[in-house]
Amino acid sequence: MQNEVVSREEWLEARRALLAKEKEATRLRDSVNAARLALPWVKVDKDYVFETPEGRKSLADLFDGRSQLLIYHFMLGPDWDAGCPGCSFLSDHVDGALPHLNHHDVTWVAVSRAPLDKIAAYKQRMGWQFPWVSSFGSDFNFDYHVSFSPEDLAKDKVFYNFTPMQPADANDELPGLSAFYRNDKGEVFHTYSSYARGPEELIGTLMILDRAPKGRNEDSTMNFVRRHDEYEEAAKAPSCCH
Repeated sequence: MQNEVVSREEWLEARRALLAKEKEATRLRDSVNAARLALPWVKVDKDYVFETPEGRKSLADLFDGRSQLLIYHFMLGPDWDAGCPGCSFLSDHVDGALPHLNHHDVTWVAVSRAPLDKIAAYKQRMGWQFPWVSSFGSDFNFDYHVSFSPEDLAKDKVFYNFTPMQPADANDELPGLSAFYRNDKGEVFHTYSSYARGPEELIGTLMILDRAPKGRNEDSTMNFVRRHDEYEEAAKAPSCCH
């Protein structure tokens, strides 16, 4: 299917109309960002322990000397054979940002309930460098509403994305992003969480595709996504020279 073909003058008129909407969206994003920064905080009093390659660490330890911590709730359950393709898609965009985040007083850590050896194996397969720790045996994932026990899924509703939802629409693991702040006293505060499509803006590939002629070209949300080592080589377009 091809869009309407018009003159350059007609295209320019349509493009200017779209530019007005893009500027409106930018201003709205600025407003949302300001509201996000103005959210109240919740003090984290519970002691969470994570398994890391350097040994057991607390939530405060994960800050790695910085005052801000972003935790990506990566879908990799204890009995999963591989990480979620969507979480893997997002995580493909993280390593290049790490030096910039760290320099700006932000630490990024992925957290999954899978045991550390399973995390390490998948991380090596994907070739990633970002920190990734295990919350296996901890309440962390359950308290932040990204993991659900069989008992949870047997109930009438589960709580995800700040909303009760049908267990049939849930899973034992779901994605999310949470932010934390640590003050000079060592106190930790939960400042923000985002779920479902909330962290989508972190996926630079989607932002690029949105500007391509066919956009995301998907039948359902990210149905085209595969782990980066699972794509088949695309068939080469026929050449007029052959």
